[in-house]
Amino acid sequence: MIIEHIMKRNVITLTETSTIKEAMQLLELHEFRHIPIVNESNKLVGIVSDNDIRDASPSIFHFTDHLDDFLKPISSIMKQNVITAHPLDFVEEVSTLFYEHHIGCLPILDDDELVGIVTETDMLHTLVELMGAHQPSSHIEVKVENITGKLSDIAAIFKELNMNITSVLVYPHQDPAYKILVFRVQTIDPRKVVKVIEEKGYEVIWPSEPRIV
Repeated sequence: MIIEHIMKRNVITLTETSTIKEAMQLLELHEFRHIPIVNESNKLVGIVSDNDIRDASPSIFHFTDHLDDFLKPISSIMKQNVITAHPLDFVEEVSTLFYEHHIGCLPILDDDELVGIVTETDMLHTLVELMGAHQPSSHIEVKVENITGKLSDIAAIFKELNMNITSVLVYPHQDPAYKILVFRVQTIDPRKVVKVIEEKGYEVIWPSEPRIV
């Protein structure tokens, strides 16, 4: 899946000369957390978050003493070195940007022009859908040797039982000679397939026998 499929296209923006007060009003009205800042050519020049606004706001104990602060241009508090993505970037690759940089949103640029935006909430919902976790299903983890063909071998077991696989993840085991295959399958009771997998000599990490009785 590419970012173009999940990004919001109707992006609400402000310009560098917009005031902090205008940004506050937009955030309150639309209940979002980030506003991209663009120039007259719709080129991204910065971004402002609700945290930036909060940090720039005067203390509630001296609120009326600094009303002029709200009339300052948004450029005075915006972040300029903005991490961005392209519409054709893969969702999996973009998710690593959120993870590595601890950001809350990602402007999407095409030829340097702002064409969309993706938030951490959008990414979370998309990853849940990609994993099939939003559908009635069961989670099964199988420890296998870290050699070619093991994923196909386990998948064949599900096929034999006429059981549909919703998603598959692979992650390393603490012993590099092994890996963990994580399947989400369309069944509420996984006991039958777990039994067959174990009968074929594989170790099922989850669900373990005491937990599926």
